[in-house]
Amino acid sequence: MIQPATPLNEKERLSSLNSIELLKGVSEEEFDNITQLASYICKTPISLITLVETEKNWYKSNHGGPSITESERRLSHCAHAILEPGDLMEVQDLREDLRFKDNPFTSSPESPILYYAGMPLLDNNGYALGTLCVLDTKINKLDEDQKMALKALAKQVEKLFELRRKNLYLEKIKQELDDHNSLLKDFAGVVSHDMKMPLANMIITADLIKARYKDHVDKKGQEHLANLKKSALKLSDYINGILNHYESDRIVSSDLVEFDLHHLLEDIIDLMNINDKCEINFPSENIMLNCNRSALEQILINLINNSIKYNNKEEIIIDIESFEDENFYYFTVKDNGIGIPQDQVSNIFQLFKTLYITDRQGNQGNGIGLSTVKKLVTSLGGKISVQSVLGESTCFEFSIKKAIKIN
Repeated sequence: MIQPATPLNEKERLSSLNSIELLKGVSEEEFDNITQLASYICKTPISLITLVETEKNWYKSNHGGPSITESERRLSHCAHAILEPGDLMEVQDLREDLRFKDNPFTSSPESPILYYAGMPLLDNNGYALGTLCVLDTKINKLDEDQKMALKALAKQVEKLFELRRKNLYLEKIKQELDDHNSLLKDFAGVVSHDMKMPLANMIITADLIKARYKDHVDKKGQEHLANLKKSALKLSDYINGILNHYESDRIVSSDLVEFDLHHLLEDIIDLMNINDKCEINFPSENIMLNCNRSALEQILINLINNSIKYNNKEEIIIDIESFEDENFYYFTVKDNGIGIPQDQVSNIFQLFKTLYITDRQGNQGNGIGLSTVKKLVTSLGGKISVQSVLGESTCFEFSIKKAIKIN
């Protein structure tokens, strides 16, 4: 017996093999299907996907072979095969080959391995990581079609390895992005929260100065104080929007509950303190919902608030409709407001994307509310869309996936 030599690129080869992070001792269907097919095509009782490590071989898939998961590299047929990375190694009678003549697998009194054919498995740099091999307990020989098939199956194993490598890379990138987004979220939350109190003090101080020193502040000074308060209020709304946007993740994770849609809408109207000049029409048919109440409430508050803010009619009319099917709840919120220009409709759900439209008080939006709405709807397994006629109406339609009932 001749022990296999060590490839010149051994360090790089092992590094490439380790980077795939294949699971040892875990059967995976995509690999097992290939070894089963290899045995069938080559008409051999055994087929293996073998990975060659420093001291050991281990089998990612073992079809028909001994019930072992690894073997010593010094006894390995595959460790010889990887020395010629581009070639299929076939030994018709292992007893006649000096490399394997006295090999324990060859001389075993019980089911000796007498035949071997292995195709090296290469990475993108040409490093041989192991083989797809077929073995037999009798002398054998592959015909040309079988050799071509074995090589083709080896290519499929290589593709699975590369796919695994790319998935690991994407998972790493995703984790880095998640970590980065988490840091940004924490930063935005802390900064926004810490700014709320100073802004509230600015608003109160502006009102205090206007009231207490009104006889000592001229008209121009009064205008400056009014602008100061207006700017502080706008910034406060902006900060609240940011906090609500990042708070949406926590809202979505809250428990599912069963509740009455009409009762939810009544609570929202009470919370928003809507005046008599706004008519809100509830769905003609009340339904019981089983979903995330907090998230739905936040969605409806945002949409109803927009319908009121961006409306120039003397009487604001908001029509809310709802229906359900087996898998989803569907909602419509339609108003008689100022509408949205068609060239801006595609932008309204983008975070911080503001339209060149002012509300009833002449203020411009901050581009957070509708982005938060879409984020909530998507997190709840639904979709949202909008249709608008400039100067006449805007209609939002969205869905929420029903909770799965377990009997």
